[in-house]
Amino acid sequence: MPKLLVAPSILTADFARLGEQIREAEAAGVDWIHLDVMDGRFVPNLTFGPLVVEAIRKVTALPLDVHLMIVEPERYIADFARAGADWITVHHEATPHAHRAVQQIKELGKKAGLAINPGTPLEALLPLLPELDLALLMSVNPGFGGQKYIPASTERIRRLAALRGQMNPACLIQVDGGIKPVNVAEVYRAGADVVVVGSALFNNRPVAENMKKLLGEVYAAGSR
Repeated sequence: MPKLLVAPSILTADFARLGEQIREAEAAGVDWIHLDVMDGRFVPNLTFGPLVVEAIRKVTALPLDVHLMIVEPERYIADFARAGADWITVHHEATPHAHRAVQQIKELGKKAGLAINPGTPLEALLPLLPELDLALLMSVNPGFGGQKYIPASTERIRRLAALRGQMNPACLIQVDGGIKPVNVAEVYRAGADVVVVGSALFNNRPVAENMKKLLGEVYAAGSR
């Protein structure tokens, strides 16, 4: 049974003690740290830039998964690579030159991802799927944490998993948005390799308890 990778989004962490929260997540057994970069243009929210990524790089050895929800991402890819990103994902909708952006990420020695929003046809990923290290399906509309999972996303994951199997079996499928214990097993069985988790991991109880509950739901459901 393939392992589900958990990538907590620091967007819902306590920024007043961000380093502590990241170390807490690392101790709980998370696999990556997911960094949502928003520019106030591609999405309504505004978050942080390379300096925060650089600061986080100093407190963890875990892979840093940088999700660029910004227009013209190719202008900033090199900055995030220098800051310590391991994975860099751009949005299909945010640039007319997605292929160029993916090539740029790879030339910098980083893993390249391409994301699509819930309203974007899955076919938008296909021209670049053979070259991707990661394909990201948004299961909410990007811009804010704490949104509800869009149920139609599950079938999109299944369809992408089938296409991935034909075109690029090494490409990871990441799902971002509304992932909680109630739906994580469904997402995993549909074909997700990586889930981005925010409020379900950092809110209410200690991170270790939330992580245990999340993975408990996944593996109680059996193999996919």
